[in-house]
Amino acid sequence: MTASRGEPSRRRHFYGPDPSQYGDLHLPAGNRRAGTVVLFHGGWWGPKYGADNLDGAAADLAGRGWTVWNVEYRRLGLGGGYPQTLADAAAAIDYLATLGDAGTGRVVAVGHSAGGHLAVWAAGRAKLPADAPGAAPVMELTGAVSLAGVLDLTAAASAMLGNGAAVALMGGGPGELAEQYAIADPFLRLPIPAVVRCVHSRSDDRVPFAQSVTYTEAAAALGQDAQLVEVEGSHFSIADASSAAWPTVLKAVEELAQGEATDDAARERR
Repeated sequence: MTASRGEPSRRRHFYGPDPSQYGDLHLPAGNRRAGTVVLFHGGWWGPKYGADNLDGAAADLAGRGWTVWNVEYRRLGLGGGYPQTLADAAAAIDYLATLGDAGTGRVVAVGHSAGGHLAVWAAGRAKLPADAPGAAPVMELTGAVSLAGVLDLTAAASAMLGNGAAVALMGGGPGELAEQYAIADPFLRLPIPAVVRCVHSRSDDRVPFAQSVTYTEAAAALGQDAQLVEVEGSHFSIADASSAAWPTVLKAVEELAQGEATDDAARERR
């Protein structure tokens, strides 16, 4: 996993009319690896953090040869919430089909915290009902890497994680908005036709480690290729390209982008 020669380029593209509907496309300067990596930042779906929070991760991945699409989306207080935030995640991925210089053979989403929710949710878009936000994907994800992701939205809402961020995202609790949670909650969408790797630390004090445990155990029981990868560190260090956890993240991205996990699963079915 060595860096490519030269400095990657970075270009901003808008996938919608809102100021928050954009992505930064990072292109490697040297030889490109197979596939494109889509990044979704966290921040409890709110305005405190933006796509620039993953600029370091994007630069590192591009420096190692991947094409990277670092996505901004409408957040709470900035036109976001359900269904807008989910629709933006889907539209940003589909927009890759219009960018001729983006390699789209294999597209892997990597999301941190609330962005982990968006990444894994987007990986299951092919199974969404026709009238759901993000249904009928133009670009289907090969897989998703969740970095301390909120993967059980119903449990997050019930526990009022992030001062009730999931309730704010959805506009209410799961008891009153069951149909919406059935669309937006990755746990309730299981199983999905994509590979998922959940990278998480037991010492995470923002998103409980149990979120990844619950998701991967339920997914595996249903025959989906989903694995939990435990690392050391904090909630934020897991998405930091200079952290001790980062090589583990890179390994997961490489596995999914090169199709190793998908190919192994196919061999097992044969």
